[in-house]
Amino acid sequence: MTGRTGGKDDEAGGKAFRRVSDELRVRIADGGYPLGTELPSQNALAQEFGVSRFTVQRVLTELGNEGWIESQQGKRSRVVRNQRIHSAAPRASRSRHPMTLGPLIAEAFERDEVTLDIYTLTSESLDTHIHAQAERIRARIIAPERIALRMVLPSPSVIELLPYPRGKDPADDARLLDRLRGITERHTASLHKVLGELRTEKLVKSVEYEFRHVSLAPSFKLYVINGEEVLHGTYTPVERPVMLETGEEIDAVDVLGLGATLTHHVRDGRPDSPGSTFVDKMTGWFEGVWTLLTDEARAHAIASAQAG
Repeated sequence: MTGRTGGKDDEAGGKAFRRVSDELRVRIADGGYPLGTELPSQNALAQEFGVSRFTVQRVLTELGNEGWIESQQGKRSRVVRNQRIHSAAPRASRSRHPMTLGPLIAEAFERDEVTLDIYTLTSESLDTHIHAQAERIRARIIAPERIALRMVLPSPSVIELLPYPRGKDPADDARLLDRLRGITERHTASLHKVLGELRTEKLVKSVEYEFRHVSLAPSFKLYVINGEEVLHGTYTPVERPVMLETGEEIDAVDVLGLGATLTHHVRDGRPDSPGSTFVDKMTGWFEGVWTLLTDEARAHAIASAQAG
């Protein structure tokens, strides 16, 4: 165990730290702070988020550990990595460079009907993007009539058996798994809240969302957007320091999802094209997992058999 301790967070037991960390990570991944540019000063970030400079320093340390930024004494942190999406889609809307997840999700929500099928380790990146679209809906910038989200996450029992995250000292594994569970639970609850509010406040005519679990260890993440586009990316194992809510850093083997390279495929009207073939394949894969392999689907099948 490394045992490097940065001190207890001075704001809501780590909640302020996680809020700032999540937001800056998504901003960098999505091009809000472009590659090669400097972040605002620590004082400016502290003022913007209403937190202490100590919290900002902890956040920047975590982002540096994950490879997003580089920091030098006396200089502002500089962005050295963002979310990369490679696409061969010929549509004019795909000419943006670099392509990032935020605009893709935003474009999907500009339709009357929005469907998202997601397979992921956590719902960390999706959560922020859905909140951004909810703000656009409230501001009457967009007005989808239906939103349907289906998300598949690893079963709690599988998380206990994952080969990641793990510490170099086995005693650290439990704390790292607790951290992973906390990230998943926090963002799933946040998605439930924001989508539920859109439905309760009748800002969207129809809002459907369901989260299911499967006994699979994710090696990739998958977004199926409106049944026409697919984003696919692998979880890459890396060695890196992981910061706990207490401020302590643990040397760990982990996987990176947010910030990993995604490939973008589009159904283009030609059934035998590479894009259409891949979208069909991954749409079918998700549907099979959803209806046959998720814990909820299996429990329903058992209950139906017993009732029969």
